[in-house]
Amino acid sequence: MSNPSSFTKSLSLGQNWKSKSMRIIPEELVRSNGEAFEHRVVFNVRWNNSWQLWLQKERHGLFMVEEDWDEFVDDNLLGADDILLFTHQDTMYFEVRIFKKDGKEITSVPLEVEPETQPFHQETTPASASASVGTSSRARKGFAHVKNPKRYLLNPRNPYFQKKLTKSNTVLYMTTWVIEEYELEFSPPNTHIYFLLPDGGKLDGYTKNYGGSHGFLGWAAVCERYNLKTGDTVVCELELSGRVVSAVRVHFVNA
Repeated sequence: MSNPSSFTKSLSLGQNWKSKSMRIIPEELVRSNGEAFEHRVVFNVRWNNSWQLWLQKERHGLFMVEEDWDEFVDDNLLGADDILLFTHQDTMYFEVRIFKKDGKEITSVPLEVEPETQPFHQETTPASASASVGTSSRARKGFAHVKNPKRYLLNPRNPYFQKKLTKSNTVLYMTTWVIEEYELEFSPPNTHIYFLLPDGGKLDGYTKNYGGSHGFLGWAAVCERYNLKTGDTVVCELELSGRVVSAVRVHFVNA
């Protein structure tokens, strides 16, 4: 877009960042962009973290799913005086800038938040360094005990990332830093791949590209087979053919 649309969010009296009113997408933005926000939005911040938030239409507007929005709020340690500036960049993508009470912009990982863009295998970094090893503040909740995800891997050289289950688990979306770190490539949409399971079995999967985000269909069958619940965490190890992802090996870390 040559003239991207922008809007801000800040708290009014009686609100908190998890109030339902904070989850709405402005009506004028929805009107002017057709079906761009029909299913989801993707938020990108200055330090290259990104969040995917699913949307739901309600009588009074289009809202971000509560769990996804709450995760974004928690990950960025949003405070009562913070101001968020959302700039619509392309289709469902937004740049999000976070400003503190004094007007200073947050341009690096907030205290206690660990960025997805850094590889998990930086094992030499002290655990006390709050912005060193990588996922985000989700590590403080569902899987703080997973201090060395690499130990779960069948091949320590393989790319990998942690996945915390949410309510929407139809597609296993790839983590941005993994793609960039390993310069990964993907087969065309609907190409067959496998999910390789902890018990030695495998389930069919298929590549998916939605608005530039790479992922794999068939993830719902993995979750159902093992009765995985919201908040459970797995380590996903990627099997490659050259640089092309050919399979996802699933490791349980909090069963």
